Amino acid sequence: MEAARDRVVPDVVADGLHVLFCGINPGLMTAATGHHFARPGNRFWPVLHLSGFTPRLLRPAEQGELLSYGLGITNVVARATARADELTAEEYVAGGRLLTAKVTELRPRWLAVVGVTAYRSAFGDRTARVGPQERVVGDSRVWVLPNPSGLNAHWTAATMAEEFARLRQTAFAPGDRAGQG
Repeated sequence: MEAARDRVVPDVVADGLHVLFCGINPGLMTAATGHHFARPGNRFWPVLHLSGFTPRLLRPAEQGELLSYGLGITNVVARATARADELTAEEYVAGGRLLTAKVTELRPRWLAVVGVTAYRSAFGDRTARVGPQERVVGDSRVWVLPNPSGLNAHWTAATMAEEFARLRQTAFAPGDRAGQG
């Protein structure tokens, strides 16, 4: 696993997605496999399914299927670490700038940052809470979701799925950006 440290995992992206999910940074398991949210115990894939974003539970190796649902994945910081606390404040700020450029180019309807601390650090918004944000990146609205890491004990899979479902209902509502949905 240590050999995966500092690797970069390719984004799963396309132009005009409904939702671009943005993790903090790849963990070592993700970097070793090349599949986002690959660590056993990470609740991203189960919560994505429980919230109705996907019709079945996808495995990390099936991440490419997200594009067919109008979904994608990127990260605030590209380099892999064992823990997010290994990242510096400067990396978060630089990641926020790179993420802004990426989102402006790809134009997803919604940028969904998974982790309020990551969002606060990347965008300098110390008062942000989980939910829709006032910030707009290019033409994209921003929603902060709870971090699906198994270390985030404040949120259960069920309560996370409720918040993810709020975003899904908004992002796929008729009339959301140009009447598409």
